[in-house]
Amino acid sequence: MDDVDLVLVLTENWTMTPAEDLRGLVDLAVAAEAAGWATVMVSEHVVLGRGADARGLPANPRDYAYPGNQDPDMTWPDPFVLLGAIASATTSLRLAASAVIAPLRHPLHLATQVATLDRLSEGRLVVQPTVSWHEAEYDALGVPFHRRGAILDEQLAVLATVWRDQPASHHGEFFAFDDIHVQPQPWRASGPRLWFGGQRLHPAILRRLVDHGHGWNPLGTPSQDEIDQLETALEAAGRDPADIERVGGTRGRFPDADTPAPTGPLVDDVVERVRAGWRTVCVKPSQYLDDVEAFPAWAREVRERVVAGLGETA
Repeated sequence: MDDVDLVLVLTENWTMTPAEDLRGLVDLAVAAEAAGWATVMVSEHVVLGRGADARGLPANPRDYAYPGNQDPDMTWPDPFVLLGAIASATTSLRLAASAVIAPLRHPLHLATQVATLDRLSEGRLVVQPTVSWHEAEYDALGVPFHRRGAILDEQLAVLATVWRDQPASHHGEFFAFDDIHVQPQPWRASGPRLWFGGQRLHPAILRRLVDHGHGWNPLGTPSQDEIDQLETALEAAGRDPADIERVGGTRGRFPDADTPAPTGPLVDDVVERVRAGWRTVCVKPSQYLDDVEAFPAWAREVRERVVAGLGETA
């Protein structure tokens, strides 16, 4: 049994490769594809400001960036530009623009950005629109932070409209236009695959998953009650829960604040996730190694050990 989608978390790897070496991130993606990994994932911030580190920085700098633990000088490359470079350097690797902070963009601009990259990659794009958490970022860009959920919901309606109708019209609370044409259109007539997720399965995320979603990428491990809620809501809407891709994560078990986590527990965690129904599993390599030159061999080893572990539990 080898039907597991390993996801390379490409952002936040600054302890392994310099933050300014964006070409090096493309090289990591190419190596991951060669090692049999299926997806590369990037996240974003447009800017960071006061409060980004309000909860303190991670004890081990290799740990994940979470809301409130980020140095304001942390580097976040533009996801569409970076994934465009990766699309041109790869042939089969799926491109996940995870945590795209949609309310910071006009939806017509977002529709064009997404469709361009989706065309460039020949349908390999996945987008996870989100509202994010950093109020200073919204303030800097002049977007009302406390209306971000309503803005995203209207944006999703706009995207569905302009990816269906040419010309398209829309009149809402935040956006209005008549008889406009949006070109290029996405690779698929219905648009790229959309994931949604957050720290919990609150009603807005549940609604977005049911109405627009193709995948669920929660932050952390959801409860069985949340899984049941999603399946019930999908079935009530006439959708098959099996059509929603479940995206799980892994987190390194650091022995101290200065050392990478061992790879053995990572393999065990991935196998456990897959057995529980999360066939897409995200891994941030800098949690497990500091030497970027070691990544290609490490990526092959992880893939082989995961496949072997799944074969033993089949």
